[in-house]
Amino acid sequence: MDTGAGCLPGPSPFSARERVDEMGFGQIFRIERMRVDPALTQALRSRWDTEASAFTFPWGNMIPSLEDVSRITGLRVHGRAVSGYTYPCYHDLAERLLDLPVERRSSLVPRVALQESLGLFEAGKNAGETEDEYLERLARVSRRELASEPGPQADLDLRRFLVLFLGRLLFATRGDAVHCRFLPLLADLGEVRGYAWGAAFLAHQFDGLSASERQTSTSGFYPFLQVWAYLHLPALRRGELTRPGLVPIAHRWDSRRDTRHLADQLERLQEAIDSYPYLDVVWQPYLGEGDEGQPWLVQARPYFGRSVWLHALNLVLPLNLFLTQRSLGFRQSVVEFPVRDRFHRPGRSFRGLHDTTDWRERAREQIENWERKGKGVRLNATTDDAYLQAYALKYGGKVYKSARHQVDVTGEIASLRVLLQSAVQDREAAQRQTAELRSELERVKGTGAGGASSSRSAGGSPSLMEARLAGAERDLELAHEQAMTLQSERDRLRVRAEAAELQVAEMTRELATLRVQRPSGDQEEVTRLRAELLAQQTLARSLQQIVTDIGRSRSWSRSSVSVSRATDASIGQYLAGSSSRRRNEEEERRRQGEGSRGGGEMLPPPDRREGSGESGGGQ
Repeated sequence: MDTGAGCLPGPSPFSARERVDEMGFGQIFRIERMRVDPALTQALRSRWDTEASAFTFPWGNMIPSLEDVSRITGLRVHGRAVSGYTYPCYHDLAERLLDLPVERRSSLVPRVALQESLGLFEAGKNAGETEDEYLERLARVSRRELASEPGPQADLDLRRFLVLFLGRLLFATRGDAVHCRFLPLLADLGEVRGYAWGAAFLAHQFDGLSASERQTSTSGFYPFLQVWAYLHLPALRRGELTRPGLVPIAHRWDSRRDTRHLADQLERLQEAIDSYPYLDVVWQPYLGEGDEGQPWLVQARPYFGRSVWLHALNLVLPLNLFLTQRSLGFRQSVVEFPVRDRFHRPGRSFRGLHDTTDWRERAREQIENWERKGKGVRLNATTDDAYLQAYALKYGGKVYKSARHQVDVTGEIASLRVLLQSAVQDREAAQRQTAELRSELERVKGTGAGGASSSRSAGGSPSLMEARLAGAERDLELAHEQAMTLQSERDRLRVRAEAAELQVAEMTRELATLRVQRPSGDQEEVTRLRAELLAQQTLARSLQQIVTDIGRSRSWSRSSVSVSRATDASIGQYLAGSSSRRRNEEEERRRQGEGSRGGGEMLPPPDRREGSGESGGGQ
């Protein structure tokens, strides 16, 4: 079995703790215990799109980045990709590098045996002890053990500790045993500091978010995702800033204590995210942050703000920052939303790897992409409108997770109708006045000196006419701004109309099932479902009508003034048609997009050859 280890180096003259710091793990190792927030984790996981490797919120995509990892955890995101060999069995390798018994045809080391080999006899998980309490105690005991001076067993003990640290804290998986997948990279301890462990950690986080929504925890170092939410979505009020000014940023925060039932917390969180004020979304939380006391940021900066492939051995996943250009301080342009490609890894479970694989060779193109630091994000948009329209077409009502926000829009429809009528009247009056004043001004300017007196007697001097025209144009601009506000409301209602139609379809299926399975009974249930179905159909038609009305009002206002030219006809047709017709049109657009990329710039995942279909998605 080739591990690339060769002759192992002799013991280092530094203590184990100093060597851990030198490897780049010192900062995350010192982070204080934080209460786990399973409701927040589950709410975020429910909004994760595995194909795009991004969160799907009502206001658009958001993605944790390498800068988030660097600033929150202090892990290194620069250096060599964490890639190499994986094996179906680590028995011989574990015996040679760890001097521990591992079962034949296994990749797991018993946790208790590993802890006892480090002298961590008191680090077993106690009955009734939560996962975060156990990990905090394990870190405390480990820090004490690492304070010892180096000796004959220094390298062996450090390698055992790193396997425990990586397998139970940074890249934790479900179950009690500790996996050995990173053991080949620990053969030469002097090379450990050269790997981008922070980038591998981010890939592991993406993989954990792709797990089932029913899981109430995330694998790996859970405070990262919680602090990310505290920084970007502060109005959720799930975190407390208890130690301001400390670095890395995870030192500053703790989660708020919430004694409500988990299901109640989750429901309230979903509703809070559905109705989250768009202006309260923090796209750039680090603008006021300096670099003092964070030397790891200097070498990490070239990787910030770039789309790149992330590597953690058999995990090869894309960081699609072109989906979140607003996090770079720019407007979001229209993009090609990623789809699952043909680059498959052998399943989520590491125990499913039955062949020896060199991931540096299998993912060579993605490794080269990392070495080139990926691709910069091209920025060419002046408004988010086109992106938000495409986003609504792709995700529809899926961005809303609470039942209340999917259907409770009757009052908003009535209010918008009143505003729409008022805006239409104001814009038409302003347009008429502007046209009359422009015509009069042109007539006054064309009469010359001889007709000046008649012009003054008819309507006033040219300067007066220009002032009146300027005032009318300001009124028209204000009316236009009001119409643009209605446009954003229309976009919001569009995705809710999608949700209402989906609920109609679901009720129709449920009603049909009751009719088939229980034809002679449950008549009251059938009657109730039929009434709810009619109500949902009425609501969906109302939503479609108001969206169509708003679209028409925009077409009435097109005149000599400069207004938005965003095309609404396709959206109105999309919403007015049936569900089947919508699916056919979307399929047709997808086929056309594969043939040729026209219109706005569609950016693929980094360094993907056209037609190669490579991505980091799992099977």
